[in-house]
Amino acid sequence: MSSIKGLDARRAAWEVIQAVGGGAFADVALERIFNLYSFKSLDKALITELSYGAIRHRYYLDCWIDFLGKVPAKKQPPLLRWLLHLGLYQILKMKRIPPAAAINTTVELAKTHHLKKLAPVVNGILRSALRTKERGLQLPKLNNPSLELAKNESLPPWFADELIAWKGIKDAHKIAKAFNCVSSIDIRVNKLRADLKEVKEIFDSGGINNQFIPNCPYGLEIRSSEGEPRKWPGYEEGKWSVQDRSSQLIAPLLGPLPGEKILDACAAPGGKSTHIAEIMNNEGKIWSVDRSPRRSKKILANSERLGINCLQLLVADSNELLAKHPQWKSFFDRILIDAPCSGLGTLSRHPDARWRMNKDNIQQLVLLQSQLLNSLAPLLKNGGKLVYSTCTIHPEENFNQIKNFLQLKSDFLLEYEKQIWPGEEDNGDGFYIAVLNKLKN
Repeated sequence: MSSIKGLDARRAAWEVIQAVGGGAFADVALERIFNLYSFKSLDKALITELSYGAIRHRYYLDCWIDFLGKVPAKKQPPLLRWLLHLGLYQILKMKRIPPAAAINTTVELAKTHHLKKLAPVVNGILRSALRTKERGLQLPKLNNPSLELAKNESLPPWFADELIAWKGIKDAHKIAKAFNCVSSIDIRVNKLRADLKEVKEIFDSGGINNQFIPNCPYGLEIRSSEGEPRKWPGYEEGKWSVQDRSSQLIAPLLGPLPGEKILDACAAPGGKSTHIAEIMNNEGKIWSVDRSPRRSKKILANSERLGINCLQLLVADSNELLAKHPQWKSFFDRILIDAPCSGLGTLSRHPDARWRMNKDNIQQLVLLQSQLLNSLAPLLKNGGKLVYSTCTIHPEENFNQIKNFLQLKSDFLLEYEKQIWPGEEDNGDGFYIAVLNKLKN
């Protein structure tokens, strides 16, 4: 461990940034670091802020490297590029870290971690960035509105272009800014084990700053707290789960009733399955299906902690359910398809998601979503209800997907649909919900 204050935390953050640069998921990389090293809560908070911030602002920080350096960001050795991101993020975006500490620790990391010869380059770029900032200067303005939005709010240029096409420049900027706000933690109280007032009181007495979420009858927003949520009061006893407020809207729209047969077709990690069970008073049967054995284990763990025993876990591809279970034709009262999607509504929560997606990926997801809708429609009873949801804002995955489905399926009618945009609905994630009814005859 280093004797230089804050160096170990910064080295850990750099490791997370490197891992994500190599293709790892940010939350997985961060959890690995926390399991590998022993850090106090304050250090964990700093590591999370540094790594997630640098990953979130990757394009913006690249633009600074392009502006200040002799070699463009994408031609820099990856190790150097990610280290520069770590230093630049502290100088340009963090108010509570003294610039001298940011520069000195970043240069020290270069000297002691295989970049000794490039330490002067690191020092020079970071000091230039600081001088530029102290003079009140910004990156040169671009004439192209999409590239200007991409640069300032750190979006992939193709996505900035799409956002302006969908919403216009003013709203595109509002949504992009919401993507760069650090999300609060929302929780859903388990009505089988507690009520909202009771959980609020145990949080208040434990010094966990919280408030009610409008339009979420079992929701609390955690404004600030130290430590990991699973160590907060009531978690082990199954009194609540972590679930974004937008996501909490979906199970109630399915309208599940006690005693019904429900299919949750893309269920892991189980937030919506358990919410459905809570609404049904744990009476009835819910088949929670997911193709990933690893992720399916989370459904089981969540349901056990919450005291739910009406879930039937099934590791399978939902596209193949009818072929493997022909008796399930017209079997389910209600079906939820929380479809695999681009995740473009959750960029504040998942800082790496914006760098994973491109137009080709999205077209592949659109095809998969269409297959799921068509494969699962026959499993629904006549007179039954199907809810299709995604955590994206891309119209091809949402409005257009449902429009195409309804053109093919004359026995389905659209009851309700809504696109929630980031920055709306009291600052929840971007979500799409469509409620479809299958005709009785």
